[in-house]
Amino acid sequence: MARDPLLSPENLSERLGGIPIDTIYRWNHQGTGPKALKVGKHLRYRPEDVEAWLDGREAGPGAAT
Repeated sequence: MARDPLLSPENLSERLGGIPIDTIYRWNHQGTGPKALKVGKHLRYRPEDVEAWLDGREAGPGAAT
């Protein structure tokens, strides 16, 4: 079974609707973003980790929009 390709911070930015790259790096540094992998000196993200992170951030009733 083939795995989905890993996402770069730029790919992740696009996938999240244009979140600034600096925000993605800050999330990684603070430990608040999706789980990242270090591949050599590069950050990469598994699509399934991004989806799991997004699922954990669903806003409930009354949440700010």
